[in-house]
This record gives sequence, C-alpha cells and structure tokens, in this order.
Amino acid sequence: MASYLEQNKDRFLSELLDWLRIPSVSADPKFHGDVLRAADFLKTRLEEAGMENVELCQTAGYPIVYGDKIIDPSLPTVLVYGHYDVQPADPYELWTSPPFEPVIKDGKIYARGACDDKGQVYMHVKAFEMMMQDGGVPCNVKVMFEGEEEVGSSNLGIFVKANKEKLKADVILISDTGILSNDQPSIEVGLRGLSYHQVEVTGPNRDLHSGLYGGAVPNPINVLCKMIASLHDENNHITIPEFYNNVAVLSEADRAELNRVPHSDEEFKESIGLKDIYGEKGYTTVERIGIRPTLDVNGIWGGYTGEGAKTVIASKAYAKISMRLVPHQTSDEITALFQKHFESIAPASVTVKVTPHHGGEPVVTPTNSVAYQAAADALETTFGKKPIPTRGGGSIPIVAMFKSELGLDTVLLGFGLDSDAIHSPNEHYGVFNFFKGIETIPHFYRNYAAGMQK
Repeated sequence: MASYLEQNKDRFLSELLDWLRIPSVSADPKFHGDVLRAADFLKTRLEEAGMENVELCQTAGYPIVYGDKIIDPSLPTVLVYGHYDVQPADPYELWTSPPFEPVIKDGKIYARGACDDKGQVYMHVKAFEMMMQDGGVPCNVKVMFEGEEEVGSSNLGIFVKANKEKLKADVILISDTGILSNDQPSIEVGLRGLSYHQVEVTGPNRDLHSGLYGGAVPNPINVLCKMIASLHDENNHITIPEFYNNVAVLSEADRAELNRVPHSDEEFKESIGLKDIYGEKGYTTVERIGIRPTLDVNGIWGGYTGEGAKTVIASKAYAKISMRLVPHQTSDEITALFQKHFESIAPASVTVKVTPHHGGEPVVTPTNSVAYQAAADALETTFGKKPIPTRGGGSIPIVAMFKSELGLDTVLLGFGLDSDAIHSPNEHYGVFNFFKGIETIPHFYRNYAAGMQK
C-alpha cells in the first residue's frame, strides 16, 4: 500500500484541489448548484475507487452521498461519516489567496474546506482506493457524506431514522477533528454540545435622527450590548440562572489526567496574537476548552455601518449567540434557559425576540473499545508514538444522534491541527496530514477487523 500511495500522491492531491475549487457553501442559496456539484464529484470518485451501491440519497435539503462495500455480512461493518459542505468564506478580503482557488504554500493547502471537511473526507476515499488495490477491504465499509453539516444537519436525523437497516453497522468512523501536533498524535474522546440563537432587539418603530431623539429614546444597539455584557460576571462565569445545574464535574484526578496534554499558554497566546489568556476563573486553558461550557457572541449588527457617517438611532439591533455545552447539559434545556433569561433582562422600553437556530448534544466516547484501540494502534504505527486521548472544544452533534438512533459509538480519527484556521480566512490543511491520514486509515481497518474476530 505504501508504494501505491507514493505512486499516486500527485493524483490524489490534484483530485482534492479540484474538489476544493467547488464552492459548496450550504449556508448561502447562491451556491446551491455548487453544493450539488460537490456531491456529484464525490459520488464519481467513490465509484472510481471501487465503492458499490453509490447513490445520491435525496433529502428535503442537499443529498446524502451513500455507498458501501459488503464483502461478507458476517464480518464487522464500519460506517464512515463526513460532510462535503463548507463554511462561507467571508470576509473574502482577509484571504491571502482566493478561498476557492486552492494553492499550496509551505506544505499547506489553502482553501475553504481544505481541513473542514473535504480534505479529511477525501482521505477516506483514497484510503479505500488503496485497500481495494491491495487485496480489498478487511471488513465491510459503508460511507455517508452529507451536505448540510455547516447549517445544522437538519435533514440527517430524518434520513438516519428512515434508513436504520441501510446504515446498520458496528462502529462510526469520523475524520472531522484533529491531533495535538504532527509530532504527537491524539484522539478526541469528548465533544461539546451546542445551542445557537439569533436575538433581535427592537426600540422605536423606525430609525431616528440621533440629534432630535438621542437621550430620550432607547437605542437598541446600546441596550443589546448591555444585555450581552451581563451574560458573564467578573469571573467569566455565565450568569443565566440554572445554567450550570447539570454540568458534569470532573474529579481532581480526572482534571489532572486531562492536563497531561502537552500545552503551553505562551505558545497558545503567540499562535493567535494574544497578550494574555482569558476565560472562566479557576480553570486551565485545556479545561476551559474541553470540559467547561461557554457563551459567545458570533456576530452583532445594527444601524449604519457603511462609509462615512450617518447620525442615526437604529430601530433594531441583532446578534448571533452560541453556547457550547458539556455533559450532562442538553441543548433543549439550555435553549429554554437562555430564551427565558434573555427576555427577562430586557428593559421595558424595547422588545426582544429570541430565535433558536440549531443545537447538538455533548458526548464522551469510550476508550476501552476494540475500535478505539484499533485507531490508537493505527496512529502509533504511522506516527511512531502512542496517541493521547483529548477532549475537544468543538461540536459534532450527529455523534450523539448516531448513538441514540443507531446505538453506535464513534471513533474520531481526525488529522487537522488547531492552527488550520477552520471557519476563518486562510483555512488550510497540511499536505503531510492529508497523506498521513490516507496512510493511517487502512491500518485502522485491519486492526479493527482483527480485533473483532478475537
């Protein structure tokens, strides 16, 4: 397999660049046709790699690309999940090269979706191709790649519930996470959940002249800023009543184990241009990211933001607010608590509308399973070091859904780095990481097949 990879590296990389040129932005309707083109591209590449029963499964939104290779129903089955949609590339002016014209600089592929998640999905396509060229896969494989992950996966749950027999498997394999570094592999075993909202604050029935009305009417932008500021106290503790009621509290021993992860606050600050760290008092940076809930404003707007000046008191102000959740919080519970609290802190002079957007549940995956050990051994084989289990700060809501609907645990075998700037301008993915993933994934299959037969 190593020789096949070496012989085909240029082609593998060229194909990925072609896929990255398709702007599959699911959040923006103007890219509708491009998202469909990305799905077609993936379908064709899976068929060429040797996958069978490849189809575009229609949903109320974008199609799910499904395929399988069943070599023996008595053997275990791995279901691979990923997504072919990408985040919007805005603001375009902050990119050093056009986001959908991929370039390779300093060993990194710069493009929207390079790491999240096209580059990591394509590792699985090429790893499957390699195995098929080397005697076939050692167990059954199914793949399910969706086109709506970046907008909440609203149709995936419907598809999964309606296709449980089609998706029947023994474990889920996902590459949509990362490793600590290219010198130290890791496996994420915990993910935070999510509760996401848009809020709207309305004052006067129209925009007003700030000289004629200023000082006598509520300014929705000022009010919104005060409301948002009140959501944290002086210790950066979230002030929503009952917010922390169900938060899982780790023992001192578990916290000590978590903090064994190699981490430097100085390097962390330098990597993102900070003068000092910031967060909830009483917790380390690793803990703040991995085991504590958060509340952040993801966007805020209102009034006049164009060139020059316009002395106006806006009628409305808006913000997008998300909360990352930890075991044993639920998105429904936190959504209700946030809405009740945010409405309660508004002054009588304005009206407030809270619109929940989407959510997802936190999850912790087992480290004592055959699948986890298969992944750990695969990483040790290709990196030469044992991987460290870590808790990730991000959210992959479908992991909890797979557990509840299919009864399956997930292995998060990702190869991205924290520095890859996913969701930001200049997203990139290391060429090393792309090929290391292709090299590692077949070892997972061999290890898993052997472990399940013991």
